[in-house]
Amino acid sequence: MHSVRTAAPRLGVWGRVRRDASLLVMVVPTCVLLVLFVYAPLVGNVVAFMDYIPYLRWSETTWVGLQNFHTLFSDPDFWRALVNTLQITALQLLFSFPVPILLALLLHSVLSPYIRGFVQSVIYLPHFLSWVIVVAIFERMLGGTGLTADVVQSLGGGPINIMGIPETFKLLVVGQGVWKDAGWGTIIFLAALSNIDHSLYESAAVDGASAWRRTWHITLPGVRPIIVLLLIMQLGTSLSVGFEQLLLQRDNVGPAAAEVLDTYVYFRGVVNGDWSIGVAAGLLKGVVGLALILAANKAAHLLGEAGVYSRDA
Repeated sequence: MHSVRTAAPRLGVWGRVRRDASLLVMVVPTCVLLVLFVYAPLVGNVVAFMDYIPYLRWSETTWVGLQNFHTLFSDPDFWRALVNTLQITALQLLFSFPVPILLALLLHSVLSPYIRGFVQSVIYLPHFLSWVIVVAIFERMLGGTGLTADVVQSLGGGPINIMGIPETFKLLVVGQGVWKDAGWGTIIFLAALSNIDHSLYESAAVDGASAWRRTWHITLPGVRPIIVLLLIMQLGTSLSVGFEQLLLQRDNVGPAAAEVLDTYVYFRGVVNGDWSIGVAAGLLKGVVGLALILAANKAAHLLGEAGVYSRDA
């Protein structure tokens, strides 16, 4: 006689709460931080529709409707910052996003765990350095008094300052980001690669599939859901291209090359005191980021992927 396995009774809401009580307690500090520093400050976006003056109560502030957005769209500095932001975003999606995937594929193919662990430790290290240190390292390597300039002058060349060339500054920014965070980005992809069934590779090898065909037909489909998910999430924050990184280098190349939306909000809203204009620019950036997430998630559904949220959500 075969024993009949009865289905476990479904737990209600409070039953699940009691079952997962320890896990819920663990996430309480994170939820509190999110409410205090992410969701609560969203109320301040109403300043974008006011003629805001600090230290005055909102009841004493004049509401101007969309006038701040009209002023924003009439400012050539805003459009320059927007163009620079979009250019850096495009370069990051083109160069920065694929690098962690390629690194993960290379590390996954390394058979020796000792070599893999050493390489991982080396490429992870820059992620823990602050942008102040990273910019200082690049300045010592590529600046006007750095190693590259000294080598060029010792060979008979003239003075050179790669850090101060506006035409190549955006590529420099992307290169700094790749050096700092590409290794850290491989963690998720390596975790996804480790979940692929190795018997699939063995079966494909027996059938005569080359290494490239195994990668194309087994490895990439195995990590495609993670790639799509991270791409959608990166699109949502794509207009935030690195405030501290660009602020530290803005004086080297000037605002024409280094001004982005985040630095525009800082200088226009905080430094110059145009709080309403700065909040309007930040709100516009958030709305565009939300639109990018929704559009990318819809495209993921059309491609058969789950995306950030399902169709039924």
